[in-house]
Amino acid sequence: MDVPSPCVNICTLGPGEVCTGCGRHIDEIAVWGSATAAEKQRIVAAARDRLARLPSSTVEQRQARA
Repeated sequence: MDVPSPCVNICTLGPGEVCTGCGRHIDEIAVWGSATAAEKQRIVAAARDRLARLPSSTVEQRQARA
């Protein structure tokens, strides 16, 4: 089963080269197309964790762009 991309079309890299829209690191974005389903699931889980740890000001900026 293919894992859908977590991209929300708010592509802005923040500190640590992490997208403030989806939470993926630039390296994870780069390998997404060739990643296995298991790798994609790991990337999605890690991205979700990163987004949860973003400062509230970053989250508010992200939501304002949506």
